[in-house]
Amino acid sequence: MDPVCGMRKEEKMLDSMKMGSFIAAKRKNLGLTQQQLADQLNVSFQAVSKWENGTACPNVEILYDLGIALGVTVDEILSGNEKVEEGLSYSKAGVDISYTDAMKDEMAEYLLSRDARVLNGLGPFASLYDIRFPEIRNPVLVLKSEEPGSKQKLAMEYGYTESICHDMINHLVNDIAVMGARPLAVLDTIVCGNAEKDTIKSLVRGVSRACAENECSLVGGETSIQPSVIAPGVYVLTSSIAGIVDRGRVVDGSAIREGDRVLAVASNGLHTNGYSLVRLLMEKMPAIKLDKVEGITFIEQIMKPHTPYYRAVKELFGREGLHGMAHITGGGIAGNLCRVIPEGLCAQIDRERIRILPIFRYIKAQGKVSDEEMLRTFNMGVGFILVVSPDEKEEIMTAVSEHYACYEIGSVRKGCGRVELTGRLRWL
Repeated sequence: MDPVCGMRKEEKMLDSMKMGSFIAAKRKNLGLTQQQLADQLNVSFQAVSKWENGTACPNVEILYDLGIALGVTVDEILSGNEKVEEGLSYSKAGVDISYTDAMKDEMAEYLLSRDARVLNGLGPFASLYDIRFPEIRNPVLVLKSEEPGSKQKLAMEYGYTESICHDMINHLVNDIAVMGARPLAVLDTIVCGNAEKDTIKSLVRGVSRACAENECSLVGGETSIQPSVIAPGVYVLTSSIAGIVDRGRVVDGSAIREGDRVLAVASNGLHTNGYSLVRLLMEKMPAIKLDKVEGITFIEQIMKPHTPYYRAVKELFGREGLHGMAHITGGGIAGNLCRVIPEGLCAQIDRERIRILPIFRYIKAQGKVSDEEMLRTFNMGVGFILVVSPDEKEEIMTAVSEHYACYEIGSVRKGCGRVELTGRLRWL
């Protein structure tokens, strides 16, 4: 089958001729030369000539723009007929099924997986995944959904389309890694006002690559085009993951004891939290976008992808000395570490030991943000926390430090506050 014309080879010339005649007629009705149409589409006039004489078909990258240039739908180009009915249609409502079907064909390559557990690909109504794990006595599925928050608005504005997908998947995997889970399969959802093929392709490619880097598979998803609900050019991303862990090896904080040590694992910046505050700062001070922080622009600093921690901590799973983990996202250290500290205990965190990243110093200075607000909004340089037994502290710190800086910031004591912050942040 031809991926654009959608026909058997023996039928292709006839349909190509019909398509070519249709393109030529529409072009002439608009008073355009082949060169003028080619200029609008950024192709050679020879390409237009080949379409019109039936020796070639416009590829999927061109179809949508060609339809706009000729004032017709992709479906009309492919069929070689203009629909004359006055009735309503999905295309008139803003969703061109022929175009989206062609776009889905190109997505298929990003759903190819070497994981033998993935039993089907693009096309079926749902994805199939084999969950037999003979090596796990009592397998438990760990499920989670995530979206990259308002950072995705900045990503679309400044050209970080693929990067924002790494933010989303890294955040997602980190959230199940804290429970000692191995990531398995991801489903993504893209909701948009209009389907721009290059953008959709970049998003799916980004999700697929981020999954591979986190040792899991993108097995399917949904692209929902909602022209009357979402503004053109706006994309809303979300994804869900399934992970697996042995029930006897779930890391939920219940093993945390008095005397345990609290270890910080470094972040690379904001990750996916605090962007509403940052966008407000940018609105009030537009010039900061190009200010340099540690040699790169402010925009580049705040758009660094969320750090992926799974590979740094997966070898710790099953160790008796690993008692708890926390992913530091919205709410900061106190708002996330408290979720794994058992009743009757308190993690005392020394603010002075937190290695604050320069980007947070810059945001505090420019926005005159209080220490309390900074700690509540941002990770401050601590993207992940491990709560470990004191006798295994050094070994665990050494293992994690092969990937990211890892250092002690506190300990567990008796108390009822779950998390207590002591000392003062060191801004200088």
